[in-house]
Amino acid sequence: MAIKTFNLPDPGEGLVEAEIVEWKVSPGDTVKVNDMVLEIETAKSLVELPIPWAGTVKALLVEVGQTIDVGTPIISIDDGQGGDEAPAAAPSVPGEKAAPADGGSEAILVGYGAKAGATARRARKGSPAAAAPAATPTETEQVAAASPVPEAATPAARVESPAPAVPAPSVGGGRPKAKPPVRKLAKDLGVDLASVTPTGADGVITRDDVTNHLSGVNGLAAQGDSMVSSPAPSAPSAPRMPFGAGEREERTPIKGVRKMTAQAMVGSAFTAPHVTEWITIDVTKTMELVDRLKGSREFKDVKVTPLLVLARALVLAVRRNPGMNATWDEAAQEIVQKNYVNLGIAAATPRGLIVPNIKDAHAMTMLELAQAIGALTATAREGRTQPAEMSGGTMTITNVGVFGVDSGTPIINPGESAIVCFGAIRKQPWVVTDADGNDEIAIRHVTQLAVSFDHRLIDGELGSRFLSDLAAILADPAQALVWG
Repeated sequence: MAIKTFNLPDPGEGLVEAEIVEWKVSPGDTVKVNDMVLEIETAKSLVELPIPWAGTVKALLVEVGQTIDVGTPIISIDDGQGGDEAPAAAPSVPGEKAAPADGGSEAILVGYGAKAGATARRARKGSPAAAAPAATPTETEQVAAASPVPEAATPAARVESPAPAVPAPSVGGGRPKAKPPVRKLAKDLGVDLASVTPTGADGVITRDDVTNHLSGVNGLAAQGDSMVSSPAPSAPSAPRMPFGAGEREERTPIKGVRKMTAQAMVGSAFTAPHVTEWITIDVTKTMELVDRLKGSREFKDVKVTPLLVLARALVLAVRRNPGMNATWDEAAQEIVQKNYVNLGIAAATPRGLIVPNIKDAHAMTMLELAQAIGALTATAREGRTQPAEMSGGTMTITNVGVFGVDSGTPIINPGESAIVCFGAIRKQPWVVTDADGNDEIAIRHVTQLAVSFDHRLIDGELGSRFLSDLAAILADPAQALVWG
């Protein structure tokens, strides 16, 4: 027989390590070529790894929860053939580049791209190499494809000393059933899934099961993973021990998406000179349009929210003000105007805030935009957003209104030059002028829009015109017929 060892592939983009999230196979299992055997988490995304050979799983060489370096052996396979141990081959996944036959670098994970010269490895803490200086990618290189989020969120706290768990009755034996985000939540909270009583279909452990088990009662709120496209009155709080219970201090390691977000936001805030402008508008006609679309046959299978109208309005406003959709090339000292819109939507997920983007949103109809936002939301909720979906954005919308917030001064995503903040829509008294010029006070739907922009390439006049055009469409969506 021949035992083949598969090593952790190089994801590129300056990433040099990954955390083991879930094994999908066990020793003795039979696998086929391209079967997904493992799920890992990098600083960019959750990624499933396929196996490049068929055979029998001989051994799992790393454990769930471990953070390992690129090139670390992770699984061995008995292919049932004679011969010496073979090196790991490139996984056959759509969009990947095959490893060179002469023993060069491993395959590139889906959604990443090989970065020229990105061969340095960051020394692991506690390793013999940790004392030696190692080449590391610059901050810009680390965040260029991440499309991280424009605002901070309360991280899920890791309870270091949870109360002793009372083992629950075993459900069918074997490994507890739970989705990867739930497993991560349990790990962060120090909960043993084997002791949790499942309430989900087919014995699957849910978020509520984990948090209720931790608190010992049903009153502890489960961690929410609300998307910015879901108009909820307030944001759900992260699961925590009751205040004052347990240890007096808790520490949560900063890694993965949160670490990349922090680096990106610091880089953006201290590189691009931010300017923010606000406008308050009556969006009653937008709310009426949303109600009509919800009742229409064409939109019956998609979710229609005011965010959809704003997304369409942004595309039209960019067409009228193309200078907003540009970037500053520091190395070349050039302004790069982009004649397409990859629209980012900030999203709160179990892994932190991320900004996946809708490619070529400028070419989509309202219905296609609704479908794209729905797909983006579903993928992010499941924690399956891939790196390619978070890179290449040109402009972003962050909807703080879902948290009941009126407005904010968001930080521009690296690689972009503007970000739009959408506040809560509230019923308020408003001065309405009739056709005869008479004013009266009426109850209207009112919201605030804000736009932060890079003042190196966007001056006050351009930024103001863009914001004014956005407001005009939300105040009267019929204006889109004139501009569209």
